[in-house]
Amino acid sequence: MGVSGSGKTTTGEALAAALGWRFFDGDDFHPAANVAKMAAGTPLTDDDRWPWLDSIAMEMRNILASDGAAVFACSALKADYRSRLQSAGDVRLVHLNGDAATIGARLARRAHRYMPASLLSSQFATLETPLDAVVIDIREPVPTQIQRICDALALRQEKTKDVPGRS
Repeated sequence: MGVSGSGKTTTGEALAAALGWRFFDGDDFHPAANVAKMAAGTPLTDDDRWPWLDSIAMEMRNILASDGAAVFACSALKADYRSRLQSAGDVRLVHLNGDAATIGARLARRAHRYMPASLLSSQFATLETPLDAVVIDIREPVPTQIQRICDALALRQEKTKDVPGRS
């Protein structure tokens, strides 16, 4: 979890690869109306987010019901959002934490398919720092982030090659 530009997709994909799990990007669960709103530079409201979060939680439930495991990247900026996701079952949180200057510089270098950099301030304004998450400094290299996450959550890495950022 974290604000846009914190590295949720990059770190999430690398973590999933290291664990041999599937990866899901929360962006793929947004309904078209949410995507259009964000593309227009309009922040989402809680009412916009509830169906999106429910879709992610449903996918989590389905995976857990089949004794599976996966990594999900999702902003989950508020405690209520995280509670909604955690209602799915064994959901553990990792907060990719960074300051506005570092993340703003990242956003300036990338083109997201619908999330403009202009919404970053609204994301930081919405962010309620989690008390129950593993906190990872986004300035660390991705392999270091993956190792810290695995250590903190007592997860054993299945694969050590083909992980982005590893040599």
